[in-house]
Amino acid sequence: MENLNTLFLANANNGAAGNNWMMIILFIILIGFTYFGMIRPQKKQQQQRLQMMDKLKKGDEVVLVDGLHAKIDKINSDKTVVVDADGIYLTFERMAIRRVIPATTVPAPETTEKTDEKATETSDTASADDTKKEDK
Repeated sequence: MENLNTLFLANANNGAAGNNWMMIILFIILIGFTYFGMIRPQKKQQQQRLQMMDKLKKGDEVVLVDGLHAKIDKINSDKTVVVDADGIYLTFERMAIRRVIPATTVPAPETTEKTDEKATETSDTASADDTKKEDK
């Protein structure tokens, strides 16, 4: 009988050791999931935000964290920006900028060619009219 009790006690100790290893492995998996699921993406997002802050220049349209839409008027060396919100100049920290609104691109070459043609036609007509007036 004593041998049987000793056998059960020995098996109970081995089971506890296996359980400890399983807890350690689960804890390591939990730490890995936390790092790759939360910390790493947050660091990438912060790095992209810092790059955006470095690329700011005068004239950029921005949205501030409080929802204010403005245009950058001046960037100071002490990490502040002066924004123009419809004629009101406000000073904010650079980190108060949530995002930069991309500038819309319009096909400028086509409109300038048409404008140049019209301007040439108008100037030719005007010079012809001036010549007629001088002849009289």
